[in-house]
Amino acid sequence: MPTSKNETHFLSLIVPVYKQEKTIVENLKILINVLDEIRYDFEIIVVIDGATDRSYQRLLKARKQLRQTTVLKYDQNRGKAFALRLGMTKAQGDYVMFIDSGFEIDPNGISMLIEHMEWYDADVIVGSKRHPASHVNYTWERKLLSYGYYYIVKLLFGISVRDTQAGIKIFKKAVLAKVLPRLVEKRFAGDLEMLVVAKQLGFKRIFEAPIKLNYQFSEITSAATWRSIFHILVDTVAILYRSRILQYYQQVHHRLTPPDDLKTVRL
Repeated sequence: MPTSKNETHFLSLIVPVYKQEKTIVENLKILINVLDEIRYDFEIIVVIDGATDRSYQRLLKARKQLRQTTVLKYDQNRGKAFALRLGMTKAQGDYVMFIDSGFEIDPNGISMLIEHMEWYDADVIVGSKRHPASHVNYTWERKLLSYGYYYIVKLLFGISVRDTQAGIKIFKKAVLAKVLPRLVEKRFAGDLEMLVVAKQLGFKRIFEAPIKLNYQFSEITSAATWRSIFHILVDTVAILYRSRILQYYQQVHHRLTPPDDLKTVRL
């Protein structure tokens, strides 16, 4: 572990990766440069969610350039939420953060979320597209869908944050220690489930922070996009059922079982 810049906090950053062989090494170099500017020591935990390309091999080849990085790899794609949960179980920091590996969200915003944790003494800080200070570039169709989903979530769960789905959030480790053993979602609605469970467990200090976001995804009319929207809605209803009907999240049910073929490499 490097010499401490701050005796109080240590940051774990989880980066879920799926089919990112062309960009993952350069993106991690950028993340390391960004984290070098914060006040805390840090670790990066990369979770390769299915070895479907050469992301793992490229990381091993570049290991001398990727300090303070641990790579978790398994062969079968299990979904972003599963990858995040697995990475979080390995995190050593008392702050645990994640950011999507595709960099639609500007990683320079990491420090903004950390500062918000300090300012508000927060349990969770959510990067939000709808924060007044956010800079967001995406189509009006996606904005309409995002607003629609926000109102659905507000109606069903009473969550006050205006954006549950942006791929950057930070948690106190003490919050995750309570939340993680109750989670079920593996794919599309893991972000929402984390916030629903945190709220149910009485963690009220959940706030938003601004982000800079540039979506360059496929058109809203693509079949893959509509399939994703459908699955998000199905998973959202499942969270509602577990939350309101089963009262499932009130109890600890299980710990996450790592895949049998999980490999862990410290770069």
